[in-house]
Amino acid sequence: MPKRIYIETTIPSAYYTLRTDDVSLARQKLTRQWWEEYANLFTLTSSTAVIDELEAGSGAVTLDRLTLLDSVEMFNPTVESVQISQIYIEKLIMPQKEGGDALHLAIASFHHVDILLTWNCTHLANPNKFDFIARINRELGLITPELKTPHDYLGGSA
Repeated sequence: MPKRIYIETTIPSAYYTLRTDDVSLARQKLTRQWWEEYANLFTLTSSTAVIDELEAGSGAVTLDRLTLLDSVEMFNPTVESVQISQIYIEKLIMPQKEGGDALHLAIASFHHVDILLTWNCTHLANPNKFDFIARINRELGLITPELKTPHDYLGGSA
């Protein structure tokens, strides 16, 4: 059975970025390459929280970003996942913002997803936070998904 991977908001955003700086273009290239080479090796999941964030964006590419997730298994935030996200915020491992990073991690953890794919290296794919996240999840009886970027699969500069 293929591993399940949670596609966080920054992935479709990078795939269809409108930014032209070198970092954004490198991330776009790696994201598209990951999607072509690796997406079919996983069971792709995401959440309606990602959809909500994408729909809140502006620009001509919003529909493209949403369409990228058309065939992805969608989770709805549950009472439990929202409570878990609040614990992450209270324990100061995620920003003091309802939804967002804390909710994505909570949904992925609650649904036992193997990997959370993101370009958010400040709050999610941050090696300095991983042990703390894993400890909190153990206390909650949850698994901790691997926190990865497309760069982790492909290398290159981003």
